[in-house]
Amino acid sequence: MSSIIDIHPHIVSPDTKKYPLDPLGGTQSTWSTERPTTYHQLLAAMDEAGVAKAAIVHSSTAYGYDNSYVADAVEAVPERFTGVYSIDVLAPDAVKTFDYWLGRGCTGMRLFTTGSTLPNQATFFVDPKADPFWEHAQAKNIPVCMQMKQEGIPLLRQIMDRFPKITMILDHFSRAPFEDGPPYAKAQALFDLAKYKQVYLKVTPINVSPKSWGNGAPETFFGKMIDTFGAERIAWGSNFPNSVGTMKEILTAAQKAFAFAKASDQDWIFGKTAQTLYPVLKG
Repeated sequence: MSSIIDIHPHIVSPDTKKYPLDPLGGTQSTWSTERPTTYHQLLAAMDEAGVAKAAIVHSSTAYGYDNSYVADAVEAVPERFTGVYSIDVLAPDAVKTFDYWLGRGCTGMRLFTTGSTLPNQATFFVDPKADPFWEHAQAKNIPVCMQMKQEGIPLLRQIMDRFPKITMILDHFSRAPFEDGPPYAKAQALFDLAKYKQVYLKVTPINVSPKSWGNGAPETFFGKMIDTFGAERIAWGSNFPNSVGTMKEILTAAQKAFAFAKASDQDWIFGKTAQTLYPVLKG
C-alpha cells in the first residue's frame, strides 16, 4: 500500500502573542478554541495513525489571512509537511501576497467561502477584482481548495470556464447531500463537475461520518464518486482536530468507509492523489 497522506489537518498555537488570533468573520471557531493543536501534536497524531505526510490547511477561523503558523510548521518539518494558505484575493496586492507565502514554503491555496463562522455562501471569488489572483494561480500551477457549499457550484463553473488550467480541490465534497440515497439526485450538481478535468474532491469526516446517512450509504455514495470522477481525483483529509476523535480513529473510519473499493483505488484516495496535487509530498 502507498504511503498515507492527509491533505486536510489544521494547527493552532497556544502562543497568541506570536500568533495573534484574528478569525475570519470575527468569531473564532469552537474547535480551535476547544482543541487547539500544535504542529508537534499533529506530528504525534500522524505517527500514531501511520500517516506519513500532510498538507496542513491554514486555520482561517483562528488566524484570518495570517498564515505564519502553517508556514513556520512547514519550515520546521519540510520532510513531513507542506502548507495550504489563504489570502484576501480581492486585495490590490493579492498577487504579491500570494508569492510571499509561496516563498515561505507553502504549495497550495484555499478560499474560505463558507464555514462554521461564515454560514452563508460567499460570492467574492467571482468578483472581477479577483481575476489577477486567478490568473496568477493558473500561471503558477498552484491548486486551489474551495471551502464551499454545493449552491456555489454555478459560480465555480464560471471561474473554471474562464481559467481552465486551474486545479480546483472541493473541500468536503462541497458538502453535497446524500440523504436521498441512490442515484443521489440532490448531488447531481457535484457529479456534473466530473467533466471538468481540473476538479478534484477532498473526502473528510464530514462526508464519512455524518449524523445520519438517511437512504444513502458509504459504498453507494462513494462508489458513485469513484465511478464518476475516478479515484485518482479523490483525496482523503482528516479535518483533525476540527472533527472529533484521534487521527487514528478518523483514518480508520475513512478506511472502513472505502473498504468496498479495490486496493488500487484506495491507494489513490489515501496517498497517491495527494502526491499529484502536492508533488512536494512525494518520496
